[in-house]
This record gives sequence, structure tokens and C-alpha cells, in this order.
Amino acid sequence: MNGNSFPSDSASTEARPHLWRNARLATLDPRKQGLGIVEKGAVVVENGRIAFAGPESELPVQAIERGEITDLEGRWLTPGLVDCHTHIVHGGNRAREFEMRLEGATYEEIARSGGGIVSSVKATNALSVEGLVDAALPRLDTLLAEGLTTIEIKSGYGLNIEAELKMLRAARKLGQVRPVRVVTSYLGAHATPVEYKGRNGDYITDVVLPGLEQAHAEGLVDAVDGFCEGIAFSTAEIARVFDKAKALGLPVKLHAEQLSNLGGAKLAASHRALSADHLEYLDIEGAVAMADSGTVAVLLPGAFYAINEKRKPPVKVLREAGTHIAIATDCNPGTSPLTSLLLTMNMSATLFGLTVEECISGATREGARALGLLSETGTLEAGKSADFAIWDVESLAELVYRIGFNPLHAHVFKGERIDR
Repeated sequence: MNGNSFPSDSASTEARPHLWRNARLATLDPRKQGLGIVEKGAVVVENGRIAFAGPESELPVQAIERGEITDLEGRWLTPGLVDCHTHIVHGGNRAREFEMRLEGATYEEIARSGGGIVSSVKATNALSVEGLVDAALPRLDTLLAEGLTTIEIKSGYGLNIEAELKMLRAARKLGQVRPVRVVTSYLGAHATPVEYKGRNGDYITDVVLPGLEQAHAEGLVDAVDGFCEGIAFSTAEIARVFDKAKALGLPVKLHAEQLSNLGGAKLAASHRALSADHLEYLDIEGAVAMADSGTVAVLLPGAFYAINEKRKPPVKVLREAGTHIAIATDCNPGTSPLTSLLLTMNMSATLFGLTVEECISGATREGARALGLLSETGTLEAGKSADFAIWDVESLAELVYRIGFNPLHAHVFKGERIDR
């Protein structure tokens, strides 16, 4: 929808417009400079969607006359937060591996000794769909308390068909029991289970591909992911998964270049992937390929921090290439037990050198872009879902600057207010 849209007085109205006025807006409108700031702004919501977002001086008369009005008393209003990369559905935890890393073990050593991703499989497989939902809810609720309105949730800790489907069913259920938009990613190609050790190709043939077909048939999958790394899957193996995704009409994304450069980012770009994530070992050619294909770079400072990585993703290279940059928690039990997008913003700035603008856009507009949802959410523009967060801060920089402090006043999802 372009411009502002209101029903005429003679039209049937399902609900009165809701005017949120006296606000300072960060619209994130890509047509505007920077964060698209409107100092004395207002947002009008009608039937769960934004009908107007802009200066109060330009408000349509009917919004003022007919609408319910909330005075935000000068508070900042941004799009709702978007966490575009999580593994939030899982059983158990890996606190012991955290201890091992403190004692000097590397991520690869832990994985090769039977820990890592595979160690979460037993705990996940032991839970029912309801058990997985119950286990995930505290993590999800913590994110919601910071203004989250959209979250991506991956499978990948099942490593057999039924368990992968169970994880996706739990993810869908979370979107039914909480006010949040859930986007699912099928991550069957996350690790190779013990019984297929040394037989990645057979695992893809026997489990990953037929599991994907079943997930798609049940309507459980929105995108397809994989882990391209020396301890996981090669580019050729991931290409098989991507080819199946294409045949099913599903978009793809990829964990790439986290521990080495296998060319995963270029592979993702060649398939016009929504995103390539991690990217510590990304090279110039990969960044350019991503920019050319529109593939978003999703940076995950929680994982970088938790496994004590030394090599940072090449932010300067990404900027110069013109690659869109998003950030996410990577919430998972082993390498990023992080459930705060506000802390993720701070870490992105302090560890990776992102600017305040890049951090805020990375957790809103660019996160939505990385999920293929930019036409629906991620900015304050007429026609989009009314998903926004209201903050008790003097400056937007406070959202990035503070550590362990949550200034959320309230947030709105699909037009419905949710108080802290």
C-alpha cells in the first residue's frame, strides 16, 4: 500500500483507528536518510496495520476525529524487534561444554569428541512437542519483554525425520501461544548423527531430503538452512539440499564461513539465499556476491563471544560491497545461550564496530529483510503490520549503549498493545 488509507465515513468499520501521537519516530523507512527519524510524529493503526506513520502535522483529520488516542509523551517509537536467527527450540543445556571451553577446549575439539550440536540431540529427542514448547517459553518470553515481534526458529537438534518435524511443530505452537510472528527454518543439515558418521551423503539422502519433503507437506517450513563447515557439510552436500528446496519453492539461507572459508557465502548467493550467517571468515568475493544477489549478512556476536573467537566478520568489506547487515541472538544451548536482542546490539557495536544506526536497523529492518518479510514488517510504513516498540529513552543510542538494562515501555504486535 502506498500513502495513507482510511475507510470513508460510509464504509463499514471493524474497529476504530488507534492514534499513537506525541512520539519521536525511528521509521527505518529505506526511502529516508538514516533511521528515518520524525521528531514530532504519530502512527495510526487500523485493523492491525499501519495506516499512517509520519509528522503529526500531516495527520488525516479522520484519524483525529474517529480514533482512540494514546499520548506517548515524547517517547521513542521504533519498529518491533526482529530476531532473524535462533535455535530457541531445544532440550537441555550445554553448561558442561562451557566449562570445557574455559578449560581450553576449542569448539571443533568439543564437536569432534561427541559434544557440540550432537550432544543436544538426546535431550531434544526425549521431549514431546509440548515439552519443547514449555522449555522454549522462558527464552521466548525474555525476548518478548524487550519488544520482539518477529522471531525465526530453526530445527536441527533432531537429526532424524520425526524429531526434526517435532521441533518445527513446537515452533509453530509458540506462535500460537504468544503474540509473536514465528518464521521456521528446516535445518536438517546441521550435523551428522553418530550412526551416519563419515556418511554425510547417505544422511542427506535418507533423512534430510525426505524430512524436508514431509515438513513442506505439513506446512511446517518457511525456509531451508544448512551448516557449511569442515565439521558439518561441504558446499556440494549443501547444494543438494538447496536444489531440493528450490524444487519445493522454498527460500534458502546458510550458516557459512564461521570457522573457515569453504565458499559457503558464494554458494548461498548463487542460490539467491535470504541470508548467509556468521561470516567471520568471509572474503571480498563472497561479500560482493552476497551484495549482488541481495543476500543479507547476519552477524552473530553472541556466538563470537561465547566460543571466544578471535577473527571478526569483515564489517568494512561488507559495507564497501554494499551488503545489507542484520544482527541476531543465535540463541542456542551451546555456542550462544543469549536471549537479549538489546545485548546483541551492544555486542555488535563493541565487538564488531557496528554503528548505532547499523545495530538498530540490523535488529529491525534488516532482520526482516533476512527473513524475506520486509514487505510485511521491520519498518514503520503505511500498509505494514502494526508491529512497533515504545521506549523510555532520551536517545536511540541508549538502546545500544546500555548493558543489562531494558527501557521498553510497551510494544505493539499486529495492532495489539502488550505491556511489560
